[in-house]
Amino acid sequence: MKRRSLEMKKDKAVVVFSGGQDSTTCLFWAMERFAEVVAVTFDYNQRHKTEIECAKNITKELGIKHHILDMSLLNQLAPNALTREDIEVKDGENGELPSTFVPGRNLLFMSFAGVLARQIGAKHIVTGVCETDFSGYPDCRDVFIKSLNVTLNLSMDEQFVIHTPLMWLNKAQTWELADQLGAFDFVREKTLTCYNGIIADGCGECPACKLRQKGLEEYLKARKEL
Repeated sequence: MKRRSLEMKKDKAVVVFSGGQDSTTCLFWAMERFAEVVAVTFDYNQRHKTEIECAKNITKELGIKHHILDMSLLNQLAPNALTREDIEVKDGENGELPSTFVPGRNLLFMSFAGVLARQIGAKHIVTGVCETDFSGYPDCRDVFIKSLNVTLNLSMDEQFVIHTPLMWLNKAQTWELADQLGAFDFVREKTLTCYNGIIADGCGECPACKLRQKGLEEYLKARKEL
């Protein structure tokens, strides 16, 4: 394991990056482990362009090379609350997925991240998907990521490794990881998680803000008790 860690220090990684809490924590995680880190953000005509501006600002401040790829076709194929102002942001009911679920989004994002990784000679792809505190999205599951990893390798005859540092962490543990990486204040003040496009602590009302705030409060309480 130690030898593998030393090898990773020489490698290049692509981080799938939205400018949110999870992907920014993953960006710091990758910066600690790889010799070179490149971020990729996808423009799918999302409801709030602030997301892309936030991603630009973060990568610029951290000195990370940043690619923004046009994925506007996704907006046409999969209308949802993240791409349409006339669709209400709400949690799923009676076993249904939330209105914020974008069918195929992570499948496409990860596939294009793989193509970019091959072009720039990166063997590692990092994403902030999580199966613990999440909204039930099928494309955030560990089994999907493992399956896609095999598919990407077969499709391009490469040996990519997809890393999911947050897969088994709840939101409180994600805050803890950011703190361990020395990025707690950065993540809290400069990231955009809010579905209403408000940076930092957000609107406090949308599902993403409630989940983020709940995890933050749990972590701060635990940290205070130490």
